[in-house]
Formats: sequence, C-alpha cells, structure tokens
Amino acid sequence: MRITVVGTGYVGLVSGVCYAKLGHDVMCVDKDPGKIRILNEGGVPIYEPGLRELIAEVRQAGSLSFGTDLPDAVRRSELIILAVGTPPLPSGEANLAYIDHAALEVAEAMNDRKIIAVKSTVPVGTNERLASLMRSRSAVAFDSISLPEFLREGSAIHDTLHPDRIIIGADSDEAASKMIGLHKPLTDRIIVTDIRSAEMIKYASNAFLATKISFINEIANICEKVGADVSQVAEGMGCDRRIGPSFLQAGIGYGGSCFPKDTNALIQIAGHVNYEFKLLRSVVEVNQDQRFSVIRKLNAIFGGELEGLNVAVWGLAFKPNTDDVRDTPALEIIGRLLDAGAKVRAYDPVALDNFRTLLGREGVTWCGDAMEAAQGTDALCLLTDWPEFAGVDLSRLQAAMARPVLIDGRNVFQEKELLGTGFVYYSVGRPSLNKGVKQPMPALQF
Repeated sequence: MRITVVGTGYVGLVSGVCYAKLGHDVMCVDKDPGKIRILNEGGVPIYEPGLRELIAEVRQAGSLSFGTDLPDAVRRSELIILAVGTPPLPSGEANLAYIDHAALEVAEAMNDRKIIAVKSTVPVGTNERLASLMRSRSAVAFDSISLPEFLREGSAIHDTLHPDRIIIGADSDEAASKMIGLHKPLTDRIIVTDIRSAEMIKYASNAFLATKISFINEIANICEKVGADVSQVAEGMGCDRRIGPSFLQAGIGYGGSCFPKDTNALIQIAGHVNYEFKLLRSVVEVNQDQRFSVIRKLNAIFGGELEGLNVAVWGLAFKPNTDDVRDTPALEIIGRLLDAGAKVRAYDPVALDNFRTLLGREGVTWCGDAMEAAQGTDALCLLTDWPEFAGVDLSRLQAAMARPVLIDGRNVFQEKELLGTGFVYYSVGRPSLNKGVKQPMPALQF
C-alpha cells in the first residue's frame, strides 16, 4: 500500500518507519524543512532507541522517503495518516489548529478516493468535524478512519510492531477491511468500532493508566506514615490479574506529552457535556503535588533552609530512554530549588540540551556525566530512573559529595546497596529503607 504520513514527531515518524518495515511504500511529510533535511541526511530529530538503525534499513530497501511536498505525497498515496501534534491550550483543551490545517491541505490535494486516518489524539467528534471541513474544500470522496496510537516513548518501535491491540474506528466497512489487512501482520487482536468510540478509547486508556500512577503514589504516601513498603504492596497488588503489575511503580509522578495532556483534555471534554470528572481531577491534582515531595524531603533534612545549597539533579527527561522533556517533573522541581536559592548541577544522558532550552534560567551548571554533577554537592535528587544511575558505585558517589544526602524519587536503590554507606537516604513510600531521616514507627490507633 502507498502511504503518506503527515508529521514526523514521535508518533508520525515511528509509525511511518514501521509501516515501511512491513513492506509498504511510505512517504513521511513535514512542513519543517529542517527536520526533513536531518532525516534525508541520515539523522533523527528525536531520540528513540533503535529508530536510527531502522530508518537506515527501510531507506536502503527503498520503502521509506521524506519530503515537504504534501500535495504530491497525497496524490501518490491511497492512505493518508494524520499524525500532527495536538498540544494543550492554556485551558487544557487540545489545540486542533495544526490538524485542521493539515486536513484542509490534504483535501485540496486529493485527486481520487483516499482513506484519511487520524493517529493524532483528538477529542471525541473531531474526525467527523474534520471530514466536514475537508468536504467543504473538495468534492473528491474519501473514507474517515480513527486509528489511535498506544506507543510509549522509549519503546515505541516495539510497541508499534508488537501492539497489545489495534483500534480501528470506521464509518465504512470497505475502509475498515483495508485497515484490518494493513495491521494483520502485527496482531490478531484488532477491534473495529465506530469513530467516536475509537477516539474515546485513546483518552480512556491514558486516563486509566494515569489513575493507576496517582493511586500507587497515594498509597506510597500512606506507607510512609504507617511503616509499610510500597514496593512490596505493589508487588502483592500486581499479582492479582484483575489489577496487574504495570504502572504500579511509586515515584514523583507522570509527565511527558501524553498523560498530562490527555487527562486535562478529557476533563475538558467532560466539561463540554456538563459532566464534572471528579476522579480524573483528583488524579491530576495528586500527580501535580507528588513531584514536590522531593522538595518537602529536602526541607525536612535541611530544616527548611535550602538557600546556598549545592544540589545535584540526575535525570531531566520525563522517563528513561527518551529525550522528551515536555511536562517533566524535573522542570518544576529545579524551578523550586532555584527559587529557594539553591544552586543546581544537572545531568541527563540524552535530554540535557532539550531541558536547558526549556528551562531558560540561570543558576544551573550543566554537567557531562553523573559524577560530575554530584561533585561537591550537599544533596542529590534522582528524578529519572535511567539504567546508568542504578549501576552507580555508591561508595564513589558518597566520596564525591560534600554531604551524602540522596533523595531517590524513583526508588532505584535497594537496601543491600545502601548497607555500609553513610547516606542520608529518602525514597518514596519505603520508610524502612530511609537512613538518617527515619521516623519512629508510628503508634497506630484504630
């Protein structure tokens, strides 16, 4: 099948490359000539493990190309996939300006019947509105498909080639059949729905996963007060097949381009139909507060006086194996540290440049490795669970720091690794592992 993918962000680029891997003739189009130049020169404008190598493979096979000429790409293709960004507006609603513009450009270029599939995350009813918009510009017939994506940054290629399920929202049996055929090599678990339900599945899925994260973080906060270990609690919960172990890792909350955007957008969608989504509002509130647990723990250790402290921060991306810093907890945590008068030494294996641009403030020393960041500091805050941090020599780390205070925001270290060290250690929901700040076991009264 000849496919045009509009947009070369995480979703569009990975999707296009994976369709090419299946043997389809794919053209990825973007309005940003800088991105296309990088791709045509063999580079990759985003960090995603394995993506550079897979692009080289499918380009060598002649099944993938990049360009800026959308009308030409539309005319040569049977399937047009819209994968442009829908960033949040200040209200929390999805900004549909980019996808509206792309849809109109596609409509004006269509020369025969096409399938228009929307991979961008859009509010319920958007596909119908886009179809109406396109028909106002073109008399050429087309079929609308909602094709939500469920990839995770850091494992996007695996998630695309080995999906848990494929959701196809269709208003045409013929178009649905073609989409089933396209995705059949990936999985037999293909669910065909109406278009509005497919749009809702995407939001509902991300909202539920965000809910699991906020729930286990609330449990972690209670564990800190009653003397239980959230890691053991989560393991016991996850063995129940009705619950499962995924997204039960306590920490400093979620970030990135999906969960924050999609939870807020779903709250707005509910509001537009006069429904107050109280549960999801609480999920967002809990997540926002959880990232500041790092600051609260530093204040507990240093008596509320952070001014003049040298604080190392390990991890700036919102999660490991990505350079994405959108809505990363590190942004607000470092902001609070700077506001309190602390000096920050920051390191991330791949997201340093993106974060430096995002932060746009003075007062941070940008370091080339983890030990450089820790050198001479009064405290270290671990905010992203990159594998290299778990393998650090804690004795060497302690020697590098002026004061061995370690705030482990991702529960990376275990008790056996901390034995014999002099760290003042504070993790999330594991009070028995805390060192130097351990409170007496509470006298519970029921």
